[in-house]
Amino acid sequence: MTTFVDRVELHIAAGNGGHGCASVHREKFKPLGGPDGGNGGRGGDVILTVDQSVTTLLDYHHSPHRKATNGKPGEGGNRAGKDGQDLILPVPDGTVVLDNAGNVLADLVGHGTSYVAAQGGRGGLGNAALASARRKAPGFALLGEPGDLGDIVLELKTVADVALVGYPSAGKSSLISVLSAAKPKIADYPFTTLVPNLGVVTAGSTVYTIADVPGLIPGASQGKGLGLEFLRHVERCSVLVHVLDTATLESERDPVSDLDIIEEELKQYGGLDNRPRIVVLNKTDVPDGKDLAEMVRPDLEARGYRVFEVSAVAHIGLRELTFALGDLVAKARAAKPKEEATRIVIRPKAVDDAGFTVTKEDDGLYRVRGEKPERWVRQTDFNNDEAVGYLADRLNRLGVEEQLMKAGARSGDGVAIGPEENAVVFDWEPTMMSGAEMLGRRGEDHRFEEQRPAVQRRRDRQAERDEALGEYEDFDPFE
Repeated sequence: MTTFVDRVELHIAAGNGGHGCASVHREKFKPLGGPDGGNGGRGGDVILTVDQSVTTLLDYHHSPHRKATNGKPGEGGNRAGKDGQDLILPVPDGTVVLDNAGNVLADLVGHGTSYVAAQGGRGGLGNAALASARRKAPGFALLGEPGDLGDIVLELKTVADVALVGYPSAGKSSLISVLSAAKPKIADYPFTTLVPNLGVVTAGSTVYTIADVPGLIPGASQGKGLGLEFLRHVERCSVLVHVLDTATLESERDPVSDLDIIEEELKQYGGLDNRPRIVVLNKTDVPDGKDLAEMVRPDLEARGYRVFEVSAVAHIGLRELTFALGDLVAKARAAKPKEEATRIVIRPKAVDDAGFTVTKEDDGLYRVRGEKPERWVRQTDFNNDEAVGYLADRLNRLGVEEQLMKAGARSGDGVAIGPEENAVVFDWEPTMMSGAEMLGRRGEDHRFEEQRPAVQRRRDRQAERDEALGEYEDFDPFE
């Protein structure tokens, strides 16, 4: 049964925003107390967060569908809907997030690093929030916006300072078990190591991590064997260690040819040419292995490699190797540029940026694309004439109608707002007559303009008193 997974495809969906509420406040002696519909809640986000306690993507392999909760709809009495709960997905350190096309969306390194993979939809405004001096009683509310959804790919690249590479059964697992506290599975047959193993090594004042990468064979960079699945774990390592078997039982193999083959696979994979290399001749406790190590060592040193003769079983030469690796890791860390504090870059929009575009397509359809028009369309209840009229007003104020006329649109032409797969299409009329115009100004209620009978009676009596007082002031008794 699979216990380690380093690549999964995840199907994620953020929460939808809650719908706004269209409500009118009512109580005794106040039948029309004004709009009091609350706003809908925001949908929950899907957030990937690095957690040091997580070492594999196994959970997402078994459960690839993940969804955040939706926002609750608004209610009367100015009660806003509850926001949806964010879905936090813990991932191992070194996880790379990609889209289906292979483009890198995020590289998550460091505990607590997070990335919003899918953003929740906005909640719709209730009619209380839509009310204004000109629109006193909106009879509609905005719909909640749908949350983001889609597929992403998670790839795990082990975060280590040193990578042990070599043929299967070259002794990499044995070496990491004696250099650190790691306890990998060790056996004398190919592909014993099926998952990368990590260990922590202390060399004086330098503490570094070392990774045992599953064995490579010819053709690994093209997918043969297990190499392609785990070569990505070498990418983050600062130092590469070639572990060569000097006591192999295969007559057609020798340490030099093994080194050439592994180097060719690393070259084919790419991106590893600038990493420092060390060659470890392992199993020198075997008499034939010791003789072979002494024979090939001059050739390897002539190529510029630093060579160490060790035995993981007999613990020979391990101290020198440990400090040599610690010295290379310290130099690699010192050469890295210092991390700068995160800077906030503000990019204001251009003065002439309308926030949308109008293009004429080959079939004569005019397509409107832009964040605001598309969002407004998604939040409009097309079963409500007043809401449609409100949308028409917003688009007109944004300048969509003017741009359509400049693009050559005429009465009756087809106009689409949104992407091709999910657009609202209608026949355009310059006046955007939707039927709501017949109701007077949108969102107004003539009942709010009428005075209540008692108030009107008091005003009439006050007017009569004012008129009588004016006649008395004009009276002159001496005339």
